[in-house]
Amino acid sequence: MIVVAGEALIDLVPQGAGALVDLSPRLGGGPYNTAVALGRLGSPTAFCSRVSSDTFGEALLDGLREAGVDVSSVQRGAEPTTLAVASVGADGSAAYSFYVEGTADRLFSVPDRLPDATAAVSFGTCSLVLEPGASAYEELMRAAAARGVFTALDPNVRAGLIPDADAYRARFRSWLPSVSLLKLSAEDGEWLGGTPAEWLAAGPAAVVVTRGGAGLTVFTRDGAAHSVPGEPVEVVDTIGAGDTVNAALLHGLAARGALSPEALAGLGPGDWTELLTFAARAAAVTCSRAGAQPPYASELGDA
Repeated sequence: MIVVAGEALIDLVPQGAGALVDLSPRLGGGPYNTAVALGRLGSPTAFCSRVSSDTFGEALLDGLREAGVDVSSVQRGAEPTTLAVASVGADGSAAYSFYVEGTADRLFSVPDRLPDATAAVSFGTCSLVLEPGASAYEELMRAAAARGVFTALDPNVRAGLIPDADAYRARFRSWLPSVSLLKLSAEDGEWLGGTPAEWLAAGPAAVVVTRGGAGLTVFTRDGAAHSVPGEPVEVVDTIGAGDTVNAALLHGLAARGALSPEALAGLGPGDWTELLTFAARAAAVTCSRAGAQPPYASELGDA
């Protein structure tokens, strides 16, 4: 089972030109989207978070259940759901403003245990920024890694939420010894500083860098780099595309029995080409739809 740990929130997405045109609520949050995408792809998945008991929170849980995601590790709270107001550019790219004060997901606490069949845990986005929950997710990451559980990290930087950029960059580097697979966008990498070689030297067995429509590249500890182009698609918006890449990578690694640093090191160029192509294809489907609507396995074929 793949456990996804992090926030669930509501994206308010404009349905026309202009920032406030017909704002439509969509289920979202980087980790949430990753969990839904994994469920739709058919991977046994559980979500580990703290979700509001308000109407939005109930809708978020319904979305997870509909995707076949186990919600038994979800904590509940009376505080409101985090809101993210999206603005979509002419090219489909999305930017966000967040409303996070006093929301339920910030009060996440470290669970006593993860599901028995946990093979990997995925982390990222706002949940690793907003305290006090960020420290709890960080503790969970370190504990899982110490037990030999495969860990994946997508920092998915939201700079507007980070009060001290240098402190966050230092914290990011401190996570790397506890990370098996690092996935990040080229823009995130530029903001965080460093190079794939430097990140690999700090801990991860592989680093995947996404470049939007230009495709994806994986860097491995043996010094190799394997790239695939993006899948051509008419972009509606890019909401959830990176999260879909996360899910597709984890799903494909699980299908190959490669959810360990040692197994990652054993993947050859052909394996990585197949895996990255599958992830690019999955992300393209998400980009062809409004909001974070990742594909189902039946839409993609084998990973």
